[in-house]
Amino acid sequence: MVQAVIMAGGEGVRLRPLTTDLPKPMAPVANRPIMHHIVNLLRRQGVTDAFAALYYLADEVESYFHDGSEFGISLGYMVADIPVGTAGSVRRLADRLSGTFVVISGDALTDFDLRRAVEFHLERSAAATLVLTRVADPLEYGVVITNEEGRIERFLEKPGPGEVFSDTVNTGIYILEPSVLAHVDRSREFDFSKDLFPLLLQEGEPLYGYVAEGYWLDIGGLEQYRQANHDCLLGKVELDLPGEQMTEGVWVGEDARVDPQAELMAPVLIGHGCSIGAGARVGPLTVVGDNCVIEAGVQVEHSVVWSGAYLGHGARVKAATVCRNVVAKRNVTINEGAVVGDRCLLEEGTTVMPHIRMWPDKVTERGSKVTMSLIWGTKWPGSLFGASGVTGLANIEITPEFAAKLGAAFGAYLEAGAQVITSRDSHHASRMTKRAIIAGLMSVGASVLDLRIMPGAVARHMANISGAAGGIHVAASPTEPGQIVVEFFDGTGKNLDLSAERRIESIFFREDFRRAPLDAVGSLEFLGRTMEYYTEDFLNFLDVEAISGWRPKLVIDYAHGPLCLLMPQVLGRLGCESTALNAFVDPTRAEEPWSSRSERVVEMGEVVHALKADLGLLMGSHGERLAAVDETGKPLVGDDLLLVFADLVLQGGGPGARVAVPFSATSGVEEICQRHGASAIRTKADSRSLMETAGSAPDLVFAGNSEGGYIFPRFLPAFDAMLAVGKLLELLARSGQRLSEVRARMPTYYRARAQAQCPWEHKGTVMRHLHEESSDLQVEHLDGIKIHSDGGWVLILPDVSAPVFHIHAESQDRQTARRVADEYAARIDELQAEL
Repeated sequence: MVQAVIMAGGEGVRLRPLTTDLPKPMAPVANRPIMHHIVNLLRRQGVTDAFAALYYLADEVESYFHDGSEFGISLGYMVADIPVGTAGSVRRLADRLSGTFVVISGDALTDFDLRRAVEFHLERSAAATLVLTRVADPLEYGVVITNEEGRIERFLEKPGPGEVFSDTVNTGIYILEPSVLAHVDRSREFDFSKDLFPLLLQEGEPLYGYVAEGYWLDIGGLEQYRQANHDCLLGKVELDLPGEQMTEGVWVGEDARVDPQAELMAPVLIGHGCSIGAGARVGPLTVVGDNCVIEAGVQVEHSVVWSGAYLGHGARVKAATVCRNVVAKRNVTINEGAVVGDRCLLEEGTTVMPHIRMWPDKVTERGSKVTMSLIWGTKWPGSLFGASGVTGLANIEITPEFAAKLGAAFGAYLEAGAQVITSRDSHHASRMTKRAIIAGLMSVGASVLDLRIMPGAVARHMANISGAAGGIHVAASPTEPGQIVVEFFDGTGKNLDLSAERRIESIFFREDFRRAPLDAVGSLEFLGRTMEYYTEDFLNFLDVEAISGWRPKLVIDYAHGPLCLLMPQVLGRLGCESTALNAFVDPTRAEEPWSSRSERVVEMGEVVHALKADLGLLMGSHGERLAAVDETGKPLVGDDLLLVFADLVLQGGGPGARVAVPFSATSGVEEICQRHGASAIRTKADSRSLMETAGSAPDLVFAGNSEGGYIFPRFLPAFDAMLAVGKLLELLARSGQRLSEVRARMPTYYRARAQAQCPWEHKGTVMRHLHEESSDLQVEHLDGIKIHSDGGWVLILPDVSAPVFHIHAESQDRQTARRVADEYAARIDELQAEL
């Protein structure tokens, strides 16, 4: 058999507090370190010579395995003093590798037959072979796409929901030839998946993927950690459990003392040297480590208890993880999903609430309730940010405790002493949440410039001109009643990029906050002239003279949002005569979903017609979205208004001007651009991608989407409905055209939408089947799968935060668009039924 390199340098950040004092490969699964199981696997398959690449807490690994002789293998070590990447670590072992070798992760659990993978590799004379497997949800893995012969065609490293074209993922197990290490750049961190393999693919080296049969689990988080232990007990993975199997599904280690009146419920694993008292009930699906003491009357189920733990009389542990040398005294309760770190002392009667994580060496008071949780009473899905920021049920998921922690995470992400803009809508829940966020920001030394109640676009503008490092806007969700959305933006006013969101998530889940001392706590200042600053910049950006010369008559529905506090003054300075509807702030009525805008603009059309107005405008309650009604009373929403804006802007945009729209927007945009000698940039369907493009693309004069969001990047690279109104008035005034005349020359395309429910674990498989079924058609993969046929297209887009697919269809025939959307929704349902 070939040599092997075990990658064992991982910190296991997402497993903390399990890995606070322990490298991830040493976390025990079924009472043995994960890497112990990997070493046993290699030995069983004939590997006698192996090396471990170490970095984090390397001594823990070396002191356990020594030279490997106790485990039937020769084991050497390479300890990196600085991060060099996965490929960089193996490159340092190049002079000790004599031929074909296996690279395997020391922190994933598997029973793959690696000998078959090596045979596959050698038969194809491959330079590198990646061992692959199929998973239900590939979003957190590196997706690998191969041809029929197994040759690799494409890599996707941790794809977004719209980029999942396969459920075949990289397991981190590789069969390599020593020659590939010559491609490793030793001057920087160099990883296999992100650097080496894409480089080899680009250079045409023979890269293959071998789809292995058997068990594999990436123990990436606390839920996967418990699952790994459960799978071992259930026999899903082939490995040797320590101890003697006393009865079916009950393993007990040496010198363990189990009272005859104790009950062990299969499957259960008891470590050596344990003591289990009378009336205790342990199991099912429970692992108890070595030398634990479980007193009388204790109940432990679906849990993992590490070595040296003490559970006092009457303690209850349910679906939790209890780490090394924890002392839980009489009548302690540890609830589902909780993790109690090494050496914690839980005094009598302590209750650890669900999904709480206690870091090592914490002490509770008698009878206390540990409630500092990510969420009160429900489980956070593992990812903070969705499509529009952080969203959750007000005061249930997004509690004040959660909000304070979120503010601290954002403040810790920024440099010490950074200034942060905060604002909110008029809802009382938004006020409560924002104040908690401010407390979190100040606790890590950030200085807060608070705007109180303010439209989100105005807050973003203030960040753009004030020199602030970023900002947070809190509001009731415009799409989900009862929910709060916390929006984060950078110093230019646009949404944070994905890397920033992930860094904030990492800080949040690690709870790795810097705590400011007394004299360094951040300041809080209330800014008083925000509206004046915005208004002056707003008027300077527009052709006020053109609008004043027209003196349009407007009907405006403010939807009870804060724009009614600012916009009438601005319109007055533009010389507009306006009739205001719903022009007072009402936080309860402002929650009406934006999805109801079609019905509302029809009602507005009647008012516009009756008053003989030039224009009707429906403002989103957050001040970021807009719908319109022309002078005849006909509504313009979605793509219709997007096309009107694009046409008007490009009339004066000059040659080479560009507009940006999402992948899901109508094809009419390209037709409009062709008329004016302009071009269109397509972005992913989410708002962040559109803002990023607006803030960076040269010659971009306009960006917009089908949901009423419009961006004029030379003013602000973010949605601003009030500015969009100003520009619409300016463009109509300059052109001398009525809105109905502009819409009359727009290209005609018909759109239809549908939704298909789909569990998270099936999304990758469904996308793979749709990709395979459309191989003979023109397909685009910018976001989701867009399939062109019969003069139209259909876009299948996985939702980023819900178990659903969105289907957008477009055709020059209304019935065709509806039929295609419904057919693909039905096909997704069929594919799920087949799984």
